Amino acid sequence: MYVNFDCDIASRNVFENLINLLTRSAFPVNSQISMTNTLALDGLVAVIQGMAERIEDAPPLLESTSVNLEVYMPFWMMRCDNCSDPRNWVPFVRQMKSIKKKLMIAANHFTQDRKKGFAKFLQEAHLLPEEIDPHSVACLFMYTAGLDKNLIGDFLGNHGELCIQVLHEFVGTFDFRDMCLDTALRIFLETFRLNGESKDSKNIFVDKDAALTISYSLILLNTDQHNVQVRKKMTEEDFIQNNRGINDGNDLPREFLSNLYHSICKNEIRTAPEQGASFPDMMPSLWIDLIHKSKKTAPHITMDNCPYLEVDMFDILAGPTIAAISVVFDDAEDEDIYQLCIDGFLGAAKTAAFYHIEDVMDDLVISFVISQPLESIDLEEFIMTFGEDTKAKMATTTLCTIANRYGDLIRMGWRNILDCILRLHEVSLLSAIVVTDAADDSAVAPDSWHEEKPLTKSFSSAQMPSTVMPRRSPGLIGRFSQFLSFDAEETRPRQPTNEELAAHQHTLETIQQCQIQNIFIESKFLVTDSLLQLSQAIIAAGRSSRETDSPEDEGIAVFCLKFLITVTLNNRDRILLLWKGVYEHISNVQSSVMPSALLQKAVFGLLSICWQLLLYKENLANELLRSLQLILKLDARVADSYCEQITQDIGRLIKANATHIRSQVGWRTVLSLLAITARHSEAGFDALSFIMSNRSHLLPSNFVLCVDAARQFAESHVGQVKRSLHALDLMAGSVDCLVRWAHETHEGPTVEDAAKTSRDIGDMWLRLLQGLRKICSDNREEVRNRALLSLQKCFVVVHEVSFLQNLWLRCFDPVIFAMPDELLGIVQEHTQKNYRDMEGTLMLAMKLLSKVFLLSIDELIRSENLSKLWLDVLSQMEKYMKVKIRGKKNEKLWELLPKLLKNTLLVMKTRCVLVQGNASHCDGLWDSTWYE
Repeated sequence: MYVNFDCDIASRNVFENLINLLTRSAFPVNSQISMTNTLALDGLVAVIQGMAERIEDAPPLLESTSVNLEVYMPFWMMRCDNCSDPRNWVPFVRQMKSIKKKLMIAANHFTQDRKKGFAKFLQEAHLLPEEIDPHSVACLFMYTAGLDKNLIGDFLGNHGELCIQVLHEFVGTFDFRDMCLDTALRIFLETFRLNGESKDSKNIFVDKDAALTISYSLILLNTDQHNVQVRKKMTEEDFIQNNRGINDGNDLPREFLSNLYHSICKNEIRTAPEQGASFPDMMPSLWIDLIHKSKKTAPHITMDNCPYLEVDMFDILAGPTIAAISVVFDDAEDEDIYQLCIDGFLGAAKTAAFYHIEDVMDDLVISFVISQPLESIDLEEFIMTFGEDTKAKMATTTLCTIANRYGDLIRMGWRNILDCILRLHEVSLLSAIVVTDAADDSAVAPDSWHEEKPLTKSFSSAQMPSTVMPRRSPGLIGRFSQFLSFDAEETRPRQPTNEELAAHQHTLETIQQCQIQNIFIESKFLVTDSLLQLSQAIIAAGRSSRETDSPEDEGIAVFCLKFLITVTLNNRDRILLLWKGVYEHISNVQSSVMPSALLQKAVFGLLSICWQLLLYKENLANELLRSLQLILKLDARVADSYCEQITQDIGRLIKANATHIRSQVGWRTVLSLLAITARHSEAGFDALSFIMSNRSHLLPSNFVLCVDAARQFAESHVGQVKRSLHALDLMAGSVDCLVRWAHETHEGPTVEDAAKTSRDIGDMWLRLLQGLRKICSDNREEVRNRALLSLQKCFVVVHEVSFLQNLWLRCFDPVIFAMPDELLGIVQEHTQKNYRDMEGTLMLAMKLLSKVFLLSIDELIRSENLSKLWLDVLSQMEKYMKVKIRGKKNEKLWELLPKLLKNTLLVMKTRCVLVQGNASHCDGLWDSTWYE
């Protein structure tokens, strides 16, 4: 039917008209379902189900070809080369259907402006040649259905040269052989409409032979006999008398004229109805015309049960059919009709999914959520009403079934689906099924779901909330959404009845059958466009819920954020598609200045995403770790509230992904988060110890950052002194990595690379020394003394590294000399109560000063700064000889300093640095020393 009629330019759209008839007949009047409505619905569903069944065994879809004409071609002469081979006739009928659609558009243009829009459109579609000729225009009038017949009549009756030529060509398109005169005239006049009085009609014809005269006489007779405004009708004798002598001066046979008279009187000559009007009666002239056309028409195409063109047919019927089924489902009260409608919905969804028609799937989803506001009822009444309403339960299940099965084709419909799910959450119907992610429990897989309260097969009255008896609600296809729009109110508890228990059970079973959790878990199988629309729908729902301050809206926002995190973690292979939107949404949430459930979920959801995706997305590692800077920007009140848990999660992230954090930006972020906890609690130090103890995790990219973090833990007074001492040991132990890297420097690919690496190692060593020097001023004796010993170790260990020795001169002023001065300042400005046992620290400082000077003596000999540095060392010893602790000189320092000075002088003498009368560049050092 569709192939041979709807795709034939000379035929009506029989299939399309049939679908329109069924859809119009399916719409109920005054919300009352009649037998006609049911039969029409049954027909529509049968068509859709037939399509859905045939696609199961459908052959591979034929390769699509262009249906547009590239050059002008007389479309009325186009024929299919092989009507038995689908590879030939399928593209042909699609092209003819496309031409037919364009001709219908052209007919509309012709009605509006036949001089400009009509011809221009057809020329652009290659349905008229660039140079318009009379024959092509005449054939266009002949074979284009829907043209305004009044305008055709005006055009053909015009005196213009082109119009006269078109008129001759137009008459030539008819085949009147073997026809009676009145039949031929009927067929001819049905193609256009004569306007005005009869006196104007003579302008159409130029020949004055007998056929023309009698034809004109028949037109007058037709008007006379069938026009209600003509009161005095022409008799047979009048008609014969009026036509005397027209046949070259002779009369036509009386019998012939009599037959024509009675034929016109009995059967009016009528033009075909305009496009959109009712179907014409099949008059004899139409039957005769149909028979003649059948002799010239293309061969009838026969086809098997294979759905070659059903995608085209489905595109025609989908919209009106879904609308009709929706209205019937809305008004129906019979379960059989419910099921028939659901079958139609699922059949349409299956067919749309097979042919990848996105708009139809969105229309299906939207048809389930059209709703009207109802008065608020409490939760118990909602559960009771929902549990007993078959329509609501079927709509709910069907909506979720479509989302689970055919989510690939859903686009804007995700917003409606999510809205319905959130309404279920609002009335606490999703309390039995809750989505979780790794932010909730590190032991739980990120894409896992668990049931807080498992569904049981039976409920006791103690488990059942109080309810009231249901009442029938107005039916709409949005019954699902209507029931979800109820507001919950507390009611006085009472003992539920058996009916209420059963309704409660049915409600929970329905929700369980919906498998809402799978919609988000299985999002990893969605195509890209659908996944993006789903994530955008979740973000939009969460954003709108955040705009109010009500606890209910915050709960919805938290629920949306859980869904978003679940979708993100389940699509780690496509995280680049989602990350921008997810990051911006979490960033907006974390702008809050007060702790809240939503902010908590955002913080730990972000940590969860980073923790679990770093392992799989190395190319996104920097972006993920940079996002953690949002946590560094948290308000102080928020950071203090979540500090312990943040640190634990950061620790787990580092231990799980230390080998995947390679950039300095990434390490700066995570170590900054760890360092913040040094001021709050013991948490975080284990993670730092994990990095610095494992030499494979301590890298040039994170060395300085780890040292700074360890310094902050060492300086922190939170917790026991043991942690600070451990932090100092980590700092001192890190120098071994510098030595190892220094030995590996010579294996660099180029001299330039080796030189750069050496400079970087030197800078890291200086930062380590400066960090330890700061801790040497700590008010805790064990800590500052351990810092001095650690500082000494850092000098001793690198003694054999030649290029680091070159940096020793740069260490004296900022480290070796600055540290004793700071200690002296502490002794002078602070009481013994704040800094106990400072004499031991001062002794260690002098030992370190002497040790470092002696270790660097070889380098100092080659330096011009030897004399200055040596005098500075003597000056420091002199200051310490004069220092008073508790108001008197310290005996231990008095005993230590001469020994250190003696040992230093002996070494300098042995190295020929301090020799009287030395002619080297050290000349004068003896005199300066003797003077000091």
